[in-house]
Amino acid sequence: AARAGFVREVERRAGPALRLEQRAAGGVGSVVWDAALVLAKFLETGACPLDRRHVLELGAGTGAVGIMAATLGANVTVTDLEELQELLMVNIENNKHLVTGSVRAKVLKWGEDVTEFQPPPDYILMADCIYYEESLEPLLKTLKDLTGPDTCVLCCYEQRTMGKNPEIERKYFELLQMDFELEKIPLDKHDEEYRSEDIHIMNIHRKQTVGP
Repeated sequence: AARAGFVREVERRAGPALRLEQRAAGGVGSVVWDAALVLAKFLETGACPLDRRHVLELGAGTGAVGIMAATLGANVTVTDLEELQELLMVNIENNKHLVTGSVRAKVLKWGEDVTEFQPPPDYILMADCIYYEESLEPLLKTLKDLTGPDTCVLCCYEQRTMGKNPEIERKYFELLQMDFELEKIPLDKHDEEYRSEDIHIMNIHRKQTVGP
């Protein structure tokens, strides 16, 4: 093969599967993680109306979740680091015939200026974005900068019990709760097939600030 990529198919309820190229090398961003599948399939349940909504995906990796949202009618911007743009473009191109909304890829480095992503999106999607302690503060800054009072953040993550993971996770939710309300989406609301006891979806909103 010219590229060390391998294709992951993601079944869809209506119509042909998404075909996502992955990269064997390239760190965490280059394969479709289970949490991304669970979140993508949750979007298909229709629990959150996506048609013509403005959607932003953070740490998109292969773009699985954002591209799924675009097949459900959303206008999506998938974001990740510079080195993942090529993979995102390939996957957008390969699935564009399934998209009923729109989808584009952009570079967004957590903690940096987000002016070009304003006004705030209706939804922010995140799958498995919590694994480095040093990225917690920049990620939270980005979430605060991007969210408006009506933005719904869907954060899906696999609970990991190894090493520092539980500690990082705890710290992340502690910091998050200073500015956001968190609500766990019950397992029975997940896709009936694509669900797991240790993969959680959180529905997160900015806390309403009370006037003086």
